[in-house]
Amino acid sequence: MSDEEKSLTSSAAPLLVEHHELEGKMADPAVMSDQQQARKVGRRYAELGRVNAAYTKFIDAVADLQAGAELAEADSDFAEELDALKQQAAAATETLRDVLLPRDPDDANDVIMEIKAGEGGEESALFAADLARMYLRYAERKGWSAKMMNETWSDLGGYKDATIAIRTSGNVAPEDGVWAHLKYEGGVHRVQRVPVTESQGRIHTSAAGVLVLPELEDEGEIEIDENDLRIDVYRSSGPGGQSVNTTDSAVRITHLPTGVVVSMQNEKSQIQNREAAMRVLKARLAQLKQEEADAAAAEARKSQVRTVDRSERIRTYNFPENRIADHRTGFKAYNLDTVLDGDLQAVIDSAIALDEQHRLAQGL
Repeated sequence: MSDEEKSLTSSAAPLLVEHHELEGKMADPAVMSDQQQARKVGRRYAELGRVNAAYTKFIDAVADLQAGAELAEADSDFAEELDALKQQAAAATETLRDVLLPRDPDDANDVIMEIKAGEGGEESALFAADLARMYLRYAERKGWSAKMMNETWSDLGGYKDATIAIRTSGNVAPEDGVWAHLKYEGGVHRVQRVPVTESQGRIHTSAAGVLVLPELEDEGEIEIDENDLRIDVYRSSGPGGQSVNTTDSAVRITHLPTGVVVSMQNEKSQIQNREAAMRVLKARLAQLKQEEADAAAAEARKSQVRTVDRSERIRTYNFPENRIADHRTGFKAYNLDTVLDGDLQAVIDSAIALDEQHRLAQGL
């Protein structure tokens, strides 16, 4: 083996041992009876399954190349097969190198998305609703479940803000996780179009902001002191501010030490809205904790803009030209109508590819 092949084998060894140990846990009734632990074990097993498969192909390809080289020395007729064997070994080596690169530990996690209207008034709120529908339809295409946890309506039926929970069904490999795909959506999204309120037909520019949070796999990771919370209740409202509930079922929770505020009103009871609000609050606090603990590893999260200013944009949606452009990756296409209908994969793939290039270049 070459030095690189030995290095890859050494790096893979502890992961292969862990994969074998997890296989045993998957057959342990005590583990599988605990839903939270079973989910955690299943996700890690799926992740290491990629390493196991890539390592098996790598070992087979290297062995085939060595055998082919020995045969070629004894019989020149086998020399013609060496090129193909070398290509197979090189491809298997590259695949193993890729899967051994550390991934974002949250990649397999579900997400909570918050979409907020920004500069542009009613037009921004209408665009925020367009973005929410885009993500709901994208989730449907991926076979994920998506639930609107909360929304605050504008007078014309747009969203001043909306919160969506998106989840996979069962255990998935990290590269197939919701966070692995949607973490790149955080930031300011700019729209250029003629607003419904514009009588002169002039194109306006407005913006909406998107914040993406990985949902905690174990909510016990974040402990919240009840004394640190201020909880207010009020009546739910619909489009135009109309009351949609005769009881004070909506809940607003303020985390006093950090100033983080979460409001929920979509559920029918105050208890259900409080539970939903606590899910979002824990996800936000986990993100703040991660940023404080490891600023370097949290660059992707830190880049998600909290203030919705159209000068800090990640993507532009141009309606007159039916064009969508991602300003980070250089992606550009003229199928905005289908993208807004959930055909978002090509845009996301451009972000995934750029991220992988950076990780490979940095050896991370």
